[in-house]
Amino acid sequence: MTGTITGTITGMTTGTTTWRPTTPALDTAGVWQLLRESAERTPDAVLVRDERRREVTYREIRESAERVAAGLLAQGIRPGTVVSWQLPSRVETIVLFFALSRLGAVQNPLIMMLREQEVGFIARQAGSRLLVVPSVFRGTVHGAMAAFVAADQSGLEVLVVDRDLPEGDPGTLPPEPPRSGPDGRPPVRWLFYTSGTTAEPKGAQHTDQGLLAAADTFCRAVAPVPADRTASLAPMAHVGGVLHVLSALATGSSILITDVFDPASTPEQLGEQRVTLGGSGVPFIKAYLQRQRQQPGTPMFPDVRAWLVGGSPRPPSFHTQVKTELGGVGVLSGYGLTECPYLSWAAVTDDEADLISTEGRPPAGTEVVVVRPDGSRAESGEVGELRVRAPQLTVGYVDAALDADAFDEDGYFRTGDLARIDARGYLTITGRIKDVIIRNMENISAREVEDRLMDFPGLAEVAVIGLPDDATGERVCAVVVPEPGRPVPTLAELCAHLADRGLNPRKLPVQVEVVEALPRNAMGKVMKPQLRSRVRDAAALDVPEVLR
Repeated sequence: MTGTITGTITGMTTGTTTWRPTTPALDTAGVWQLLRESAERTPDAVLVRDERRREVTYREIRESAERVAAGLLAQGIRPGTVVSWQLPSRVETIVLFFALSRLGAVQNPLIMMLREQEVGFIARQAGSRLLVVPSVFRGTVHGAMAAFVAADQSGLEVLVVDRDLPEGDPGTLPPEPPRSGPDGRPPVRWLFYTSGTTAEPKGAQHTDQGLLAAADTFCRAVAPVPADRTASLAPMAHVGGVLHVLSALATGSSILITDVFDPASTPEQLGEQRVTLGGSGVPFIKAYLQRQRQQPGTPMFPDVRAWLVGGSPRPPSFHTQVKTELGGVGVLSGYGLTECPYLSWAAVTDDEADLISTEGRPPAGTEVVVVRPDGSRAESGEVGELRVRAPQLTVGYVDAALDADAFDEDGYFRTGDLARIDARGYLTITGRIKDVIIRNMENISAREVEDRLMDFPGLAEVAVIGLPDDATGERVCAVVVPEPGRPVPTLAELCAHLADRGLNPRKLPVQVEVVEALPRNAMGKVMKPQLRSRVRDAAALDVPEVLR
């Protein structure tokens, strides 16, 4: 065993990997066909429930999408037209992306946190011809922002959408988009951009078939059934949001959405709507824990069977805590990237020890290797860079010049994540290659320190970063968010806690900073470049211990 998972399977070919879904519904021509076929099987099943307590059926979504597709057709949207949309997680957003799928357009979803600079860059690079935005969302005037972007890009039009979408006569629609292009390959239908926290955003190109393969990974492991109600709190414009919808369609289940996560009202919504698969990440689940503790003895989520986490760092105690206080089997962790979504998911049947510490096993047909710094293959259990080849892997970046560095000579994608794979094929993410602090020429994994600090009493959040240091090159800094009403921990207390958990003394932090909240992107991931900048700014202002 060399850290490689391979399998021989038959069916559709994507790149060099052959894939056939285990969920029959996913063995279809594309995203639109999945909706049509699912609506034919269970027309009156509810696909989506939202924070306004609306319930929309499979048939209603399909019929609305056909009318909207006809309306967009009248506005010039054709197969291959690139449409950028920046919309909250609403029923109308789901209708729009299915309408665009019906037309065979190329979709470019944009998360709501992006502003003029990023939206303009992406729209130019992607060659967008239509930019769809709300008029105003959470205080940002997106309509005006989109107009500003369009004024600087010839041929880009703006469609402002709040709750009403353009509609037309479905009888005017052309034939459904084909599964393959003129070259026999699945056409690119999706452009998902990374957050671009360290450089310009990078656009990963995906096919419908790639997204269906990712949904299949989720369905194999989590095994949703028609009675399931999945909390889909990832932004609908994120690949994870789209995949929640596709997974629901494939299994006849439903999703629960909200356009804004609120730690007070969202848990109430999920409890009222009888969530069975909760989520969607550690920060969300911590909010549920806090809310549950306000009414001990009365379960808020009596129907829940598992809690979904997207590969976030978590202490070993987190799974047990969630299982004990919130119910179900505890945490099911998954791993993926924008470039390769849903590479693996923990299964509801996994052993407790595996649920606590792993991201499950990548399925057959997915090739996963762990590589040492010298390029050689790591042994089982050895940590190195994770590289992948899989049906859901991007077919390349919009900027093709980025592909040479992204893929190695064997066609494996360099994830940039540090991981290990045990002899049974279970995957554990241990950190990021770039999230390494180099002190006195010794590499220190920030995640290793974070994992041991996360169960420090009274801490709501923690991040570990490296800061420039004249004597050692870099120093380890712990940035913490105390729980309300709890005392600020001292550096000595944090170090004693880490030492008790076996951390090598050379890896202990030498600085602690306190913030009200960690800066996070739309998926809840800590944006460490911003955090480092804030801490350095505070140091320049001579605020040595507490970041104000």
